[in-house]
Amino acid sequence: MTEIAFHFNVPDKVAYACRLLRKAVAANAKVVVVVPEEQMAHLDESLWTFSQMEFLAHCRMDSPQALRQASPVHLASDLDAMDALTPRDVLLNLGDTVCAGSEQFARVIEVVSLDDADRQYARNRWKQYTDLGFNIVRHDLKLKQSTA
Repeated sequence: MTEIAFHFNVPDKVAYACRLLRKAVAANAKVVVVVPEEQMAHLDESLWTFSQMEFLAHCRMDSPQALRQASPVHLASDLDAMDALTPRDVLLNLGDTVCAGSEQFARVIEVVSLDDADRQYARNRWKQYTDLGFNIVRHDLKLKQSTA
């Protein structure tokens, strides 16, 4: 069964996504990132610039086949374009809804900011996953900071 993890109280979703992706790629995981279309360019640029010493190889889901096969990170606005080349290791969801097709991934990571509206969307996603019978792991950045 798919492992679902929620990461709460994230100050900057894109910066946090870059760090999560760096960690996933270092562990040889292939990741699909679902990101709202209006944030796609910002995430794309951030993956090139978040660290002076490195960048994370990535492509968009509609990129040519050779590029998709070589890239450990695929960016998409939804999972409608999934095909045989789409990696199924990790789904990183930066959107507001549960992604149709997320059960095909070994692991789903939901990132939740400090914004009240984003937190409400997360509550709805949590409920959907629970209603579907998934067990959910909670990671609260605020709690980690207070114990550090």
